[in-house]
Amino acid sequence: MIFERLAAIIAEQFSVGEETITMDTSFTDDLGADSLDAVDLTMAIISEFDIPEGYDEDIMEFLTVRDVVKYLSEICD
Repeated sequence: MIFERLAAIIAEQFSVGEETITMDTSFTDDLGADSLDAVDLTMAIISEFDIPEGYDEDIMEFLTVRDVVKYLSEICD
């Protein structure tokens, strides 16, 4: 469920099809994300998953979708 919600956010943020997002999708290599994209994506993730304050900097450091899914699985349980 986390992956599907995250894939929808990523697809919208980067104007790509959800079906192109995999657990191994790299934000920089595959999606061409820059620092502004990372901030926008982080804010969307925080909003969607109701992440507590202070976790935003952690999310911005992740390289792949798998990294974010694992992290969200840990803090959203």
